[in-house]
Amino acid sequence: MAGKVYLVGAGIGTGEYLTRRGWQCLQQADVVVCDALADIGNLSLPVGCETVEVGKRGGKPSFSQESINRLLVDYCQQGKQVVRLKGGDPLIFGRARSEIEALQAAGCAFAVVPGVSSVLAVPALAGIPLTDAALSRGFAVVTAHKPEVLDWQALARLDTVVILMGGRRLADIVGRLQAAGKAGDCPIAIARWGGHPEQQVWQGTLADIVEKTAGESLSPTVMVVGEVVKLRDVFSKGTATWDNESIASIRTEAMVQERPLMGKTILVTRAASQASSFGEQLRQQGAYVVQMPALEIGPPSSWEPLDNAIADLSSFDWLLLSSANGVTYFFDRLAAAGKDTRALAGVKISVVGTKTSQTLEQYGIRPDFIPPDFVGDAVASHFPESVAGKKMLFPRVETGGRQALVKTFREQGAEVVEVPAYESRCPKGIDADARQALHGRGVDVVTFASSKTVKNFYELIDKEPSLSWEWLSQAAIASIGPQTSEACRQYLGKVDIEATEYTLPGLTKAIEQWYGKG
Repeated sequence: MAGKVYLVGAGIGTGEYLTRRGWQCLQQADVVVCDALADIGNLSLPVGCETVEVGKRGGKPSFSQESINRLLVDYCQQGKQVVRLKGGDPLIFGRARSEIEALQAAGCAFAVVPGVSSVLAVPALAGIPLTDAALSRGFAVVTAHKPEVLDWQALARLDTVVILMGGRRLADIVGRLQAAGKAGDCPIAIARWGGHPEQQVWQGTLADIVEKTAGESLSPTVMVVGEVVKLRDVFSKGTATWDNESIASIRTEAMVQERPLMGKTILVTRAASQASSFGEQLRQQGAYVVQMPALEIGPPSSWEPLDNAIADLSSFDWLLLSSANGVTYFFDRLAAAGKDTRALAGVKISVVGTKTSQTLEQYGIRPDFIPPDFVGDAVASHFPESVAGKKMLFPRVETGGRQALVKTFREQGAEVVEVPAYESRCPKGIDADARQALHGRGVDVVTFASSKTVKNFYELIDKEPSLSWEWLSQAAIASIGPQTSEACRQYLGKVDIEATEYTLPGLTKAIEQWYGKG
């Protein structure tokens, strides 16, 4: 198939404002090259679709425009269907011209798929019309990326001005408008994260808006200057819904019945490498997912113990695998030793949990024993044979882990050889999106799939000076099973939701049932 690049406008927010045509392009994509404001985390993509994040954020490392152009051309020339996903509309401050010219020069096929621009949608969601028969005969749209090049005299004469990318330059913008003749009592509204659950709106005048927003992060933001801002107060009366600061609250009963988590913001604390499938399960039920990894998975401090055990693999009767990470790292070291699954001939395998079993089956092996209830404590009590005199290899996390399981087997007469196969560490800090969600108290549920994520989560929040624990009273704590629930009570003081089937699908189902019961 010949390659083609689709420049798709993602709209605003968490995917609700993506057009149907844009969605169709995504379902056929081999590669998605996305901007920072295109919320790809809450979009369902085809299996195997590659994602490349090239978003530009001020003060942070980012792709140059030239490298993005080359990337699009290279993928297209490989015969791939490429979606260049841009926030809002690709032709409104979307730098589309440079990319289109590069594709034309290389002879690459392309198409532009319009999107819902933040210029129009964000003011509307804030309850502000950009035109009005009495107050606004038209409006201008500018970006304040370089305020010194704008004709502020001309802008000050217009009824309504929409300003993008001006959060960091608010004082400069206000000063220039007033210097150009705009009165100090001219209304202004600033909407941050329009269309997202954490949407927030400030309203004031040119004279007081800087003071009203002091200390606030105003990015990404849309500003509206003009008398139409006053209509926000008029339109918010009665049964109006657009004045809600959280767009997550705008939903219908039909939507809730079809997707029970519609409008709910759920914080996922799994390691980044493990969070995608769980996040996708929640998104399919309508949730907005915020990632806050409370674990980082990496190699152990030394491979020597595991390598020595693999060299002596034929001496073991059982291989105990208690996590998907344990499976992956064990087989990676098996391959590093020049061996394959034939080295396990004569060794029986026990796993904990369906995810561990599924990961094992990717290597063409079915476990000999999976305990009921999907928990480690059930391994020893339901083991299919006497372990007295048996030699067991247990590749596990370097610190923490299932001490009770090892103790029980040893008490029953087994020789258990524990070797570190990987390590799970606490991340150094909190992701910006998660911090923003917790700041805005917009998190409905925090999910935990292990005791260690609870402990690390507590430490991350506790050492973050800008965060308090006030959000906890409004959020539900969801646990995958009894051991994790115990850690939730110890560190967070409560657990609201516990899965009855101790798996990630079980946890998703428990959250759905929680909201189904109101």
